[in-house]
Amino acid sequence: MKRSLTDYLIISLKGMAMGAADVVPGVSGGTIAFISGIYEELIESLNNINSSIFKELRSKGIKYTWKKLNGPFLLALMSGVLISIFSLAKGVEWLLEHHPILLWAFFFGLVAASIVYISKQIKTTLWDIAGLKVVLAITIGGSIAYFITILNPIESSDSNLFLFFAGALAICAMILPGISGAFILVIIGAYGPVLEAISNRDIKTILIIGTGSIVGLLSFSKLLKWLFESYNQLTLAVLTGFMIGSLNKIWPWKVVLTYRMNSKGVEIPLNEESISPFNYVGDAQFLQAIGLMLFGFFIILFLEKIGKKNKHS
Repeated sequence: MKRSLTDYLIISLKGMAMGAADVVPGVSGGTIAFISGIYEELIESLNNINSSIFKELRSKGIKYTWKKLNGPFLLALMSGVLISIFSLAKGVEWLLEHHPILLWAFFFGLVAASIVYISKQIKTTLWDIAGLKVVLAITIGGSIAYFITILNPIESSDSNLFLFFAGALAICAMILPGISGAFILVIIGAYGPVLEAISNRDIKTILIIGTGSIVGLLSFSKLLKWLFESYNQLTLAVLTGFMIGSLNKIWPWKVVLTYRMNSKGVEIPLNEESISPFNYVGDAQFLQAIGLMLFGFFIILFLEKIGKKNKHS
């Protein structure tokens, strides 16, 4: 596929959107990739990275290998992801602390629209065996995701081995639409150390987490490719369920059950319970939140149009 510089700039912007989503516990960068029309290309490109690539590099040269890897696409996308993560980490941390309702409202709109988009990709009726399997898959996916959102986070750790596996596990979730890698980090107690390392430019810790992420990404992408090729409709159904179940985590109005200390020694919410905005104690910011939900919803519609345009071009 021949692309112009503008095409790669757009891919980088999509990467930045993925990175922004991945920083927030509750939103998946995989969702952004899916609705913006680059998800399948991303999984396919990641699957091209294997041990044989080194043999081809020696025998056929850099140009051939770079083309086979879809290198320009991966470079543009991952550059956008990294730029976004490193530039937005402090900002997102500040928003989570000072304006949590408005931030969660925006992402709630994003995910709600993404559920509509992904569910439209399921091409089956509800009145046959295939349809019943889809309903069951959505129910299972939703139940698993909801259960994850109500888990109590465990004690954090900063050991190198723990951070390596945290990176591997989180990246698997990050490329799954509906499952938030950042929230998985919260659940296993690694979100604080990871966000602190990024904010403080702790190169050693970042390299350990990054190595784990690369290992997890290359391994999990192969499974995802197989699932999409062998069980496309059921895989989409499970992902739809994941996203429905995850809405509990990103519901804007919550009551705090437990707190944790951040890197500055400030108490911030750790375990929360969703409540009605009309039962919220304090300023519920209802109208602003609804406005941001709608804004997030229409952003997804805009990205969907871009994705369709790219597929037909």
